[in-house]
Amino acid sequence: MNKLPLLMSAIVLTGHGGLDKLVYRQDFPVPNPRPGEVLIEVTACGLNNTDVWVRQGAYGTDENPKAVASWRRTAAEETLTFPRIQGADSVGKIVGVGAGVSAQRLGERVMVDFSIYNDDGDSLANIDYIGHGRDGGFAEYVVVPEENAYLVSNDLTDAELATFCCAYLTGEHMLDRAQVEAGERVLISGASGGVGSGLIQLCRARGAIPYALTSEAKLEAVKALGVEAAINRESLNLVEAVNQQLAGKSVDVVADLVGGQLFNSMLQVLRPEGRYTTAGAIGGAIVQLDLRTIYLKHLTIHGSSQGTRGAFQRLIQYINEGKIGPILDRKFKLSEFHKAQTYFMEKKFIGKVVVVPDAKWTDTALA
Repeated sequence: MNKLPLLMSAIVLTGHGGLDKLVYRQDFPVPNPRPGEVLIEVTACGLNNTDVWVRQGAYGTDENPKAVASWRRTAAEETLTFPRIQGADSVGKIVGVGAGVSAQRLGERVMVDFSIYNDDGDSLANIDYIGHGRDGGFAEYVVVPEENAYLVSNDLTDAELATFCCAYLTGEHMLDRAQVEAGERVLISGASGGVGSGLIQLCRARGAIPYALTSEAKLEAVKALGVEAAINRESLNLVEAVNQQLAGKSVDVVADLVGGQLFNSMLQVLRPEGRYTTAGAIGGAIVQLDLRTIYLKHLTIHGSSQGTRGAFQRLIQYINEGKIGPILDRKFKLSEFHKAQTYFMEKKFIGKVVVVPDAKWTDTALA
């Protein structure tokens, strides 16, 4: 095994605020794996909305939705400390192991389950994640618990593999929470983004029928992802536009990533006893709600974030069986992180944006 360096390049979050709080350093210490952990040489890492919201401190509190707060806003303990290396969607090679981990794992190509479970079961009540409660993959090296490093064996590039983790695990858990079954119709908002585009494929993988809401500019691109129909979210009468596309069929489940002004319409299009599941609020976190719509239609509302170990294992199986595929919009060098996150925040892309450590960058191999 080659001798590991003592220092590495990393994007370091120094506090809540603007892009200036993200500093590219080339002198950050390479972490050492503790007992039960592995050291991964990162080859690609995906960007997510959570990275932006945590940087901005945009999660608010129950008492003050405008308060500067991080992702674990209701937790008894705040685990985000600065400096912090963000990055949940890490892919790479195991190059070091801590005590209690077999040396046979050295050299494995792995995809990281980013969840810090804090529980042996499926409860996500006290969950945290890599890139928040501990350093993540916007760096040349990352240390994770051994159980979070999953061996992958397929022909996808590392950048393609880095499109799955956070987005698809979030989407799969949304479908689990709403108990989506084969044959049911699922209306997905924010369908061009990482979670939304993943949900389209995840619905198909379990035999459900996806319909998508997206901007007029992205209608054709979203149609190509495999939806039954793509609906312009800017329609003057959104409920009417959805009903027209479904041609008298009902919406069983809404998988909402937007919220904001779309929220009431999402409840209106649901059939009686339908289910609403949300894992995002990119269109606005504060919504208007008519409680009569919920109780008169016997609706069920699910909040969802991240996913269980079983859901992640299902993702690996889907990937290896070719039931879901990567949607890689663009990749950037790690040193171009400000440019990458600016591009991400403009929301003009389809699928996922990925960063690659400069030392691993090629124009073709990771495209």
